[in-house]
Amino acid sequence: MTETTITEKKKEKPIKWREMAFEERPVLAAGHRLCAGCAAPLVVKFTMMATEDPSICVSSTGCLEVSTTIYPYTAWQTPWVHCAFENAAAVASGIEAGLKALMRKNKIPKRKTNVIAFSGDGGTYDIGVQALSGALERGHNLTYVCYDNSAYENTGIQRSGATPYGAATTTSPGGKVIPGKPEFPKDIVKIAAAHDVQYVATVNVAYPKDFIKKIRKALASDDASFIHAFSPCPLGWRADSSLTIRIAELAVETCMYPLYEVDCGEYRLTKMIKKENKVPVEEFLKTQGRFRHLFKPKRRDDIINDTQKWVDWKWQQLLRLCGVKEE
Repeated sequence: MTETTITEKKKEKPIKWREMAFEERPVLAAGHRLCAGCAAPLVVKFTMMATEDPSICVSSTGCLEVSTTIYPYTAWQTPWVHCAFENAAAVASGIEAGLKALMRKNKIPKRKTNVIAFSGDGGTYDIGVQALSGALERGHNLTYVCYDNSAYENTGIQRSGATPYGAATTTSPGGKVIPGKPEFPKDIVKIAAAHDVQYVATVNVAYPKDFIKKIRKALASDDASFIHAFSPCPLGWRADSSLTIRIAELAVETCMYPLYEVDCGEYRLTKMIKKENKVPVEEFLKTQGRFRHLFKPKRRDDIINDTQKWVDWKWQQLLRLCGVKEE
């Protein structure tokens, strides 16, 4: 950890959308099999739009991997490696270490190469957290992007450590025994920040400029960096595919998934939600069928109110960490 933040070290370049739209970028090619309305391809697109150097990408097993590499085809336009569900961070660490060794032996040119790992919440919050922790603790120069669709969507919509409280999944069904998932999600961003790496941030596909700025900061770090990307899943969330961006906006407007960064230990809000503009959590829940049982046939105000209290508590906690008073 250094005292000089990434923000101070790297002067931000303006994001010129017109020029970027016509630039040749190593993003996903057309024809991949991801669902209509899926936010994962946008997560990849905005990440790769932010790159300025050659990149090597790693994807663990998950929606993104299986839908972009249907044998014998691939939608990836950059060097790409598929790895097991649990070890995206470990494989990315090996690639980064290998590049350093080859440069040290003058086997390849000494230049910046981005190593970017993509993994879902299942492969990050749960079965991949050990590999992630190891990569962060060792300080490999890589960027880890978690596309959080809040469940094991690829294998049957089972609950994960990221699944919201009260959400119905195939392993936490909303019924008479339990009203959806009975636990609140773990805070993976703070877990990553607790490793004292240089850069950790949350991003959202509804805010592309903020997304690209943060990826650029992550890539500018000479340490491991972690990005949490909110990624709506129309299929698992039982939401209309046309509402993906609106759901992503509501995630921020309700403060369920706030936008902030931890730059060399300094917490900083990148999207302030004023008190009078804060949207009730209920509006976010109503957009998704996975919360339908909280409203019909009998309204579950206990679950809805507990969710609101938890969100308010987490928001106040974040404001204190950022040194901001609620407006």
